[in-house]
Amino acid sequence: MLAAGFSTRLGRPKALARVHGAGLLARALKAAQTLDAAALIAVIPPNAAQYRPMARGMKVRWAANPQRAQGLSSSVRRGILAARYAPAILLIPADLVNLKHRDLARLVRRWQSAPRRLIARRVGRGAAIPVILPRWLFPRALEVVGDIGLRELIEQLRPDQRVLVELPSAEQDVDTPQALDEVRRGFRPRGTNVGSRERRAPPRRSYPS
Repeated sequence: MLAAGFSTRLGRPKALARVHGAGLLARALKAAQTLDAAALIAVIPPNAAQYRPMARGMKVRWAANPQRAQGLSSSVRRGILAARYAPAILLIPADLVNLKHRDLARLVRRWQSAPRRLIARRVGRGAAIPVILPRWLFPRALEVVGDIGLRELIEQLRPDQRVLVELPSAEQDVDTPQALDEVRRGFRPRGTNVGSRERRAPPRRSYPS
């Protein structure tokens, strides 16, 4: 779970932003905790004690990222190092407010059927987070620098080395105060039968957050 960013556009830590009483990090962790993963790891800023209550009742390992000023790739590297012995790692941003377990499970099933392939969310002709990175790609991912995440790495893979999957619940993130206000106005309790609202804006980046 990538939650160590500066959230400069929002003006405060997005992982702690609350939508109807629940923080965004707590929502993302709850969506991921039922995947039966070997470990659930949250990459957070150093000295961020206020993040820990977001995981109350969940078994979470915390990985502080003291290099977060180096951009998004530093959090990706920190997450990989924390799970370096795993056969694969699922990278998820903390700001996907509508993220559902069923979509994450769809990613996992695709990886289980092709464990050497990278599995990512399809966005147009490209890919976006969430993504499952197989272990053979860890060394290449650890060389990525800057704030573009793994976008270039994914684009360089051959078609037979990656699988892109539709994930409807991962389409809306929270980057700005306006976006946060929108999701708060459009939020409906679980079980309410309403149409989904989507923010009609171009994706802020291809991968990952």
